Amino acid sequence: MQLSVIVPVYNMAGEGKLNFCMDSLLNQTIVDYEIIAVDDASTDGSLEILRVYEAAHPDRVRVITYPVNRRQGGAKNEGLRAASGEWVGFIDSDDWVTPDYYERLLARARETGADVVGCDYSLVSERGFDIGTVVKNNTEDQTGLLDEEKHRKLLLRPGSMVVKIYRRSVIEENGLGFPEGIFYEDNCAGPLWSLYFTRFERVDAPLYYYYQHDASTVHRITEERCRDRMRAEEAFLEECGRRGFLERYRQEIEFRYTELYYVITLFSYLQGVKHPRLSFVKELRRGVEEHCPAFRENRYYRERIGEEERRLMDMQRRCDIGFYWYYRLKLLARRARGVFRRGFRP
Repeated sequence: MQLSVIVPVYNMAGEGKLNFCMDSLLNQTIVDYEIIAVDDASTDGSLEILRVYEAAHPDRVRVITYPVNRRQGGAKNEGLRAASGEWVGFIDSDDWVTPDYYERLLARARETGADVVGCDYSLVSERGFDIGTVVKNNTEDQTGLLDEEKHRKLLLRPGSMVVKIYRRSVIEENGLGFPEGIFYEDNCAGPLWSLYFTRFERVDAPLYYYYQHDASTVHRITEERCRDRMRAEEAFLEECGRRGFLERYRQEIEFRYTELYYVITLFSYLQGVKHPRLSFVKELRRGVEEHCPAFRENRYYRERIGEEERRLMDMQRRCDIGFYWYYRLKLLARRARGVFRRGFRP
């Protein structure tokens, strides 16, 4: 088997989302591949839709299901255990790909001897193959034979995992997988996996369609999801330590942890949660200071975190409650100005 495509599915029956994804996979121009659809204890009609595809395409589609929701990480791990392809790819069940997506990625792998191959993606709000906003998923200076410097760059910006295919033998030999029971599982797996591959290549084209809609993870900020991002980074830091990567890549690993666990979570929480709790804001600061006490001296922190954000986090270090109310009032004033401008536009 050349390729296994793993599709984690949870409550995607509505509006034809799951059907469009599955149809795009069945219309691929390659022939030697399997689609492993993992139903993550859906409560709508997703499993029934998958069973129809499995019955219609028994030589192509395999459906796995279980009774307790384990989030995408659990579904991906189940798919990996069932996979038989030389290569493995992942796709979110509300996204889709061009008909030649896997053909072009596999061809690039054969041409170069790469063990991981990716491409760019297109942000869209309607189903179809019109190209939307193109996002360059990785950069040219991250590709080719992966020496220590390129591994550092991939640790810092690994890019999305769904727009890549991976040689399965590398995954199995190194016991790679995903944290279960949380969102943002790729935040842990993506940078960690990148350290085990030896050659990364890319196809310079947006072959993957990332569907943006109100139910998408990125559009809903809750304390639970913020806490999941924290858990993903804790798992990442723990795995890097357990696997012996901290000594060689300490600056990159600790910055990656600081950026996602603390910086991004702090400001997205305060901006996106309706009634943010001071205790949670304190917990974020204490967590990063416990695991990365010297994060302010990290060269990437100084280079990549904006001056205003650094100033605000220095304020929090001096006084949690002072920072909390200063930033909340700052947001209220900004939003009030926005409402005023909209309301009095000529």
